[in-house]
Amino acid sequence: MSQAAPDTDLSEGERARILAKAALFAPPPATLADGRRDLVGLTRDELAAEMVAIGEQPFRAKQLWHWIYHQGVTDFSRMPSIAKPMQAKLAERFVVGRPEATTVQTSTDGTRKFLFRYRDGQEVETVYIPSPDEDRGAVCISTQVGCTLSCKFCHTGTQKLVRNLGAAEIVGQFMAARDSYGEWPSPKDGTARHLSNIVVMGMGEPLYNYENTAKAMRIVMDNEGIALSRRRITLSTSGVVPMMDRCGAELNVNLAVSLHAVTNELRNEIVPLNRKYPIEELMAACRRYPGASNARRITFEYVMLRGVNDSPAEAHELVRLLKGLPAKVNLIPFNPWPGSPYKTSTGEAVRAFAEILEAGGYSSPVRRPRGRDISAACGQLKTESERVRRVKADAA
Repeated sequence: MSQAAPDTDLSEGERARILAKAALFAPPPATLADGRRDLVGLTRDELAAEMVAIGEQPFRAKQLWHWIYHQGVTDFSRMPSIAKPMQAKLAERFVVGRPEATTVQTSTDGTRKFLFRYRDGQEVETVYIPSPDEDRGAVCISTQVGCTLSCKFCHTGTQKLVRNLGAAEIVGQFMAARDSYGEWPSPKDGTARHLSNIVVMGMGEPLYNYENTAKAMRIVMDNEGIALSRRRITLSTSGVVPMMDRCGAELNVNLAVSLHAVTNELRNEIVPLNRKYPIEELMAACRRYPGASNARRITFEYVMLRGVNDSPAEAHELVRLLKGLPAKVNLIPFNPWPGSPYKTSTGEAVRAFAEILEAGGYSSPVRRPRGRDISAACGQLKTESERVRRVKADAA
């Protein structure tokens, strides 16, 4: 049965409130101390405007777009289709930036984790997760420094929100990961690429930084640059309902929802955002999401917490909640982190939960733990970095 559309005035008002709050955590300007502007993160129109501002023709933007996003070049002198005097002019005024990788760890299972530091000293994590079955994988990118949601099982949720990332800082994570794997220029259609997917489910809630996240994803999807299709991008949200509607209308990338509980009582406790947008509103937004079909299912993330949310009764309730919705459920064994009050569900409980979902018609793969030898729980590497920096500061 179709769902009624949300109250338009209410939704617009709530979206405006969310965007106004996001502005309070705006990223710093994309300029260096010497005044040069970072060209990464600009739209085509913004790039053309920068060229006009320095007395050049707008077509220069198309040339630069090719070198920056298709070839992955960061040095203007290595852009041979641009004359040398123009290369020097660009170098005086602009940079093609990347975040600084202060720590890079590669797990025995091939997972590679980056700790990126930005110009203001803030840090985020990015993880490349190779497929266990194919020669490709997904880059899990962050959208905020810290997080505002305080989900009880999430390590990043223990870190306060510092600021949003800018579009350059978001797309720059993927570009730096490509640098690490030498995967430039962008592979042509049909050519295998190792970094084949993006999952926007690192640190932060992307829909609380929607404008910057959307701008970054449009750059990634541009056919003359990085050229990832929307079907290769999955955005994960804890359920910011008003922005889910906008994301579906404007980006229509794959949607993943961090559910983790099937009752409002429990979800209010472990995913506090549920107090604002309860399960009923969240599921209605999922049913409104455009393009959801058996070929393009919504993914529901469900962290398995021992004795908390892993009973057969809850599995049956999850089947009821999903009825009629093209969906799959990723069952995620909880990855313990220091100070967490939760334990990982037993293998028996996870299997029983999965069998009930499968019997109800929903694929329910159990996500294989990855990168545990490199502090794979989101936020752990950043926390350790901050601890080390505090110790050094105290010792100074």
